[in-house]
Amino acid sequence: MEDLKFAAYLGISLVPALVLHEYAHAFVAVRLGDPTPKRWGRLTLNPKPLIDPFGSLILPALALILVAARGELLLPVFAYAKPMPVDPSYFKNPRRDQAYVVLAGLLANIALAIAGGLVIRAGVTGELGTFALAWLIVNAYMFGFQLMPVPGFDGAKLLAPFLPPRPRQVFVNLEQYLVLFVLVIFFILAGPLPSIVNAFANVACNLAAGVDCFG
Repeated sequence: MEDLKFAAYLGISLVPALVLHEYAHAFVAVRLGDPTPKRWGRLTLNPKPLIDPFGSLILPALALILVAARGELLLPVFAYAKPMPVDPSYFKNPRRDQAYVVLAGLLANIALAIAGGLVIRAGVTGELGTFALAWLIVNAYMFGFQLMPVPGFDGAKLLAPFLPPRPRQVFVNLEQYLVLFVLVIFFILAGPLPSIVNAFANVACNLAAGVDCFG
């Protein structure tokens, strides 16, 4: 029963973690002069326009089922949305402004993690303390995974501008294969890459709560 409850807390936490991550991207892009996210309905707190069938539903559902059944984080509780349309030609400084857009989503999850971390630092126990831990874990995972230099994730978008033009174009075009990359990470490279994600996620946990969340 406790495992099921914790899985539910993780699932509840995942919704604002994903929605606010994407909203931060869209908000900063629009403020920097690109109306594209707003035209495509992405400047919203409604999760419906964000939903990617695999990244927003199947992947997190599988992770939550494993938590409920086994009581362990066997897969990261993580989700990603449909790609957000951005037109860098609207930006005054495309390289810099694209970086701002990407960083906005990462900082949104850091801010949410800090909110949970403050509850933990205050020594709150019981259901609120358990929910705060779930909230912290989800946002730390969102931060850690998005930093991976995998085409389609924020880390790749930060890396792409520094590549030569032709390799950059190829790298960016690989975003359409994000599902395959995620499957490779979870089921083929299940040893090294998740450990890197955990290291990134622990940065968020330490910043927010002063503890490591993941071994």
